[in-house]
Amino acid sequence: MPTEETKTSNPKRKIPQSVDVPTKTFILPSKRSDAARFLSLPNPTSGVLNRYFFDPEETGLYEFTAVASTQFAPRSILFTSNNSNEKTEERAKGYLAKKAELFIATPIDVLFFMLPIVAPADKTSTSNMFQPLDDILDSQDELSAHLRYIVYNASFRSTIERRMQAICDTMEAADEKLYRFSETKLLAELITKAARMIAQGLPASLEQNFIQKTLAPPLMSVKREDTVTTTATIIEHEENQDLEVVEMQSTSTTTISTTLSAEPSGVSTPATQPSTVDEISPSSGSVARLLRLRIALSFIKQSYLPPNLSTRIEEILKSPESPIDFKPLDDRLKELADLRAEAFASRAMEDLSRKRGFEEEDGDSERAAAKRKKEEEKKAKAAESRGVRELKKVNTSGMKKMSDFFKKKS
Repeated sequence: MPTEETKTSNPKRKIPQSVDVPTKTFILPSKRSDAARFLSLPNPTSGVLNRYFFDPEETGLYEFTAVASTQFAPRSILFTSNNSNEKTEERAKGYLAKKAELFIATPIDVLFFMLPIVAPADKTSTSNMFQPLDDILDSQDELSAHLRYIVYNASFRSTIERRMQAICDTMEAADEKLYRFSETKLLAELITKAARMIAQGLPASLEQNFIQKTLAPPLMSVKREDTVTTTATIIEHEENQDLEVVEMQSTSTTTISTTLSAEPSGVSTPATQPSTVDEISPSSGSVARLLRLRIALSFIKQSYLPPNLSTRIEEILKSPESPIDFKPLDDRLKELADLRAEAFASRAMEDLSRKRGFEEEDGDSERAAAKRKKEEEKKAKAAESRGVRELKKVNTSGMKKMSDFFKKKS
């Protein structure tokens, strides 16, 4: 019988326990300093406090991207130690996280947190003036304590100034740099970020749902060709022993569509073959790139820009002053919309004609059945004798039925 000591020393009996207390698993940068901190900062778009990771000396500012299993395929995570120097008993210790969810630290540009400061929604008289950075920061009385810690951090000051130059016009005055917010510079910076996104490749879900499906030409028609089968039947006449070859051709029903191709007689062809409209635009690659660029810009605006700046950037992109000409993309999208409407109307007409054909066939069959019934009645009437016809004319309303004479007497 095993002793208590044997049970304890057996690593196979160490079963990880499930953690009931809600926990979160964060994956942080491998290179970080002792000054790194978790901070709660207002989201640039909504203003809601979210958790971020800030390292002023090494890697900068990070947001957390959640990676979790779906509700349709739930998963759990087993956490154990893999240190080979530990004892066997210690290596067996671990725990299970019931919910497979990881929060991965991904870099975020501090520029987005500076936008509500340099371009507030309620513009003041000093918003369009050149000002020192300290004056711009001091004018914000409602800055959160953690955001104030970032913008006034001495180790991170050079990064703040460099990102301010990316979205502001600058000038020198008395050995001091002054800043004024510029919508043009902000748009140029956003376009640079969007171009970097599409150069690395959009996620497969975005590429499938917003690029390929949007630019896919519609299915205009279905081609149906005749399927002709030639069968030679040899008939031997008993009287003269001559051989006669009779050719019988069975032809399948042909549906006329938008596009038909002629095939030589007697050659079997596929019954159905999809027909699509080819890319009309010669620069389909540039159109696809413009669409990817628009999708990337839309993602950045919705995720990181305050509502007032997002609306303003959208107005600039639609104006003649836009640095990107989206007219080829808009023309192609309008052309595809017209083709889809035409294809929908064509399919509706085909369905209507097919329905009418079925109704006509039903009507023809009903008329044929009525005609057959009338002819049968006429034949039956002609087959009756004269005596039977005369008997049918006799008034039998007052007469007893034949069955009355065969009833049992009561």
